[in-house]
Parts: sequence; structure tokens; C-alpha cells
Amino acid sequence: MIPTVLFDLDGTILDTNELIIESFLHTLEGRTTVPYTRETLIPHMGKPLVEQLRIFSGQEDVEELVKIYRAYNFSRHDELVKPFPYVQETMAKLHAAGVKIGVVTVKIRQTSEMGLALCGLRPYIDSIVTSDDVTKPKPDPEGIYRALREMGAEGQPAIMVGDSYHDILAGQNANIMTVGVSWSLKGREFLEKQNPTYIIDDIRELLPIVGVMEA
Repeated sequence: MIPTVLFDLDGTILDTNELIIESFLHTLEGRTTVPYTRETLIPHMGKPLVEQLRIFSGQEDVEELVKIYRAYNFSRHDELVKPFPYVQETMAKLHAAGVKIGVVTVKIRQTSEMGLALCGLRPYIDSIVTSDDVTKPKPDPEGIYRALREMGAEGQPAIMVGDSYHDILAGQNANIMTVGVSWSLKGREFLEKQNPTYIIDDIRELLPIVGVMEA
């Protein structure tokens, strides 16, 4: 059995897609020379917020845009966030089997904790590494290394599960197995180009990969 599984948060275990898209559209409305749409936002999802806002706005100083984004994001959070299908039961089975579960995300800690608590996933998580905890976000492996260290899992087999290029590359940079999730907004074909160890269409497919047998 693989003893440790690390998950990305947004777009992987939590369906925050609509919240993120609406937050960006609200933040950017009337503030960019080119209007943004859902389709133009999606290719950049998975990157740190500041990096995204710099790309979209063409500005280096995006502190005010970050404030606007987060205020709107907080106000709509509980209304728009939900777990993807079967995430809670899969986490429960991994946890019951003794698998250590970590989250490595580019979100800040406040909204990471909010989402996990809202969706009933927090009791299963042994380590949460957010953008507040690292100097180099994914695809740098710093966050993965920190999570493994916090769980006492350094040097052991592990899997990084995610929906974006940044997740897969971070896992590869950390020399651990990677799993891409086909429900990514960027699609299965995009993930296949990143050469993850596995691609799954249903979170429950993770159980046999890890070595946890269904009861």
C-alpha cells in the first residue's frame, strides 16, 4: 500500500471552479483593456493568485486587485463551494486504512481551511500546506516536501493528485507518483500531455492505485 496521498485543493477535491471564475470576472470587470471571459480565464487556473492577476491586468502591483478578489471570494464561498462526487467517502476509506492524507495548495490558509471544513473533509487531513507556508509555490516541490516532512513520510512512496500542470510537475519534481483527474476544467487531453503516472475519471479509482481494497 502507498502510505501517503497528497491532494491539490481547487478543482481536484473541492469544486471551487464557479467561485474562482466569478471572483476573477468581478475583480477584472472594467479594470483591464481586454475583457476577460470564462474561456480566457480557465487556461491560467492553478497558478498562484498574484501571478494570475498580474497576467490578467498587465500590472506588477496587484495588491488592490487581490483585496477585491478575496472580499468577493469570501462573500460567495459557502454558497458556491462543494466537494466533487465521492471525495468524502474516498477520503474516509483512505483514512480508515491508515493512509496519511495531505493537501498542497496555492490558496491561502484561511480559505483552504474554510473549504475543507465546509465540505466535511478536515478530519481526514493530516497536513495542509498553503501559499502562506512556502516561498516557492507549485510547480516547485517545496510544498510537497513540507507536507511529507510534517507527516513523517519523507523517503516513503507517495502520490500527488491534481487537476493542473502545476500539480503534476510539482509531483514529478519531488520524484513521487502523480495522478491527474479528468474532471479538470482543462480536460483529459491537456493532462495527458503532462505525463502523469495515472489519470482517473472518478476519485474512487484512486483506492486500488493506493492499494486500499473496497469493502
